[in-house]
Amino acid sequence: MGRPSRFSPEVRERAVRMVEEHREAHASEWAVLQSIAPKLGCTAETLRKWVRQAQRDTGHRPGLTTSERERLKALEREVRELKRANEILRKASAYFAQAELDRRSK
Repeated sequence: MGRPSRFSPEVRERAVRMVEEHREAHASEWAVLQSIAPKLGCTAETLRKWVRQAQRDTGHRPGLTTSERERLKALEREVRELKRANEILRKASAYFAQAELDRRSK
């Protein structure tokens, strides 16, 4: 699992709103990001990722929403656990089958 963020969801939401509010005052989105990021204590790239995810969450950009990403991670984790459990069961089955064969041959 990823590491916890230094920034709360409220700070992220406010940062995205600030980018939207100041878009008109700058020549490009990158200029807006570079202007706002130092005030928040993050990098422009981090802020850009927050803006892109917010755009996906609101349907303005294609891609997985935050809830879809969380669901996908949970499903992938479940698949890993099930594969691990299946492997354990497969080995246990082979072990007991071999033990049964050994017992019959005596």
